[in-house]
Amino acid sequence: MELDPDHPLHDREMAGLLTVALEQTFLGVVITDAELQAPGPRILWANRRLLEMTGYTMAELRGSSPRILQGPETEPAVIQELRRALAAGESFQGETVNYRKDGIPYTVEWTISPVHTDDSGKPAYYVSFQNETTEKWQERRQRQQLSTALEQTADSVMITEPDGTIRYVNRAFENYTGYGRDEAIGRQPSLMKSGEHDAEFYRELWETIQAGQPFRATFTNRKRNGELFFEETTITPVQDETGRIRAYVSSGKDVTERVEMERQLREMAVTDPLTGLANRLRFEQTLEAELERSLRYDNPLSLVMFDIDHFKAVNDTHGHEAGDDVLRTLADCVNNQLRRSDALARWGGEEFLVLAPQVGAAEAAALAEKLRAAVAAQDFGLSDPVTASFGVAERAPGDTPKRLIRRADDALYAAKETGRNRVEVADGQVR
Repeated sequence: MELDPDHPLHDREMAGLLTVALEQTFLGVVITDAELQAPGPRILWANRRLLEMTGYTMAELRGSSPRILQGPETEPAVIQELRRALAAGESFQGETVNYRKDGIPYTVEWTISPVHTDDSGKPAYYVSFQNETTEKWQERRQRQQLSTALEQTADSVMITEPDGTIRYVNRAFENYTGYGRDEAIGRQPSLMKSGEHDAEFYRELWETIQAGQPFRATFTNRKRNGELFFEETTITPVQDETGRIRAYVSSGKDVTERVEMERQLREMAVTDPLTGLANRLRFEQTLEAELERSLRYDNPLSLVMFDIDHFKAVNDTHGHEAGDDVLRTLADCVNNQLRRSDALARWGGEEFLVLAPQVGAAEAAALAEKLRAAVAAQDFGLSDPVTASFGVAERAPGDTPKRLIRRADDALYAAKETGRNRVEVADGQVR
């Protein structure tokens, strides 16, 4: 490629040598005149590398404004500083996102220097050296896009070093936990530890992720203010090309509302809605577990069944609302007399059960008598007294849950048959 003969830069021999040198460089080179007044500088020459970078021909560039090479993403501040430097006769360095002739973006780092041809100090030409950095720009832009996405996602994101040290958290993490970035970065995820998970849970977690596998679980975490919350979390190891773990990425969704709703539904399924006591389903589960434990350790276990005497008359005389009040009051009255280890349930209608672990027949009979007296002394707000009858049965060899309940029921029937408001113990057991 020859220099435009109308714009000689040096003598022809030197110009030829310089042209060859500039054609061989991997940098894009553009030479313009130094006209700063409108319409501004015009391109005089560009090397082969610049034409490859831009997709333009020399004929298309010669005489054009250098703005043809600039992209719309060039920041105005960069352009302003460029103009200032050129007007002052200074060199300028910068980076812009340009667009090829076919519209494909690319990024360049460039240096523009004024060229003085006499002693006046005024530049006659500008020489721009441009180094394409599209790959670096794309990587940086991808990082920026990922960072923006992480900041805008509703899921909590935390990135840690292989030893667990936190090096990044996003805005959702701050919202979930109440910890600011400056408080979290550099610390361990244990700052959110609630104490609700056992050592086995954390052992499985570390074994899984250190083996290069993702770990998924619902964590019970603690916020900065001490409040517990539930987070459905996935922890993923990030490995390099050699398989070495370089970091862990944890992403989580706050599922506190869902977990609480599920808990309430489970509670409703095993709770009597009127009295708030365990219902038949829960009591059967508790009885089965306690009976198994009693057999394993050969400890005594007793069951007390009771119901309200003449409860139908209460409903008939005072109405069902009054009857419901009696059931609620009786439940509270009996519950206040029990140990923490005892289990009280509404079996159905006006029937109730008390399960007393590590209690034999004699002690259970004494407990039943205490409950009978408490019920008889309780003020139910009715004109007629309210009493209850009690049947007691201790676990015997060969007892199943159903058989133990049946024997307690038989004792209760005997109490009713012998006058009500009394305690009876199952046949064959010492009172």
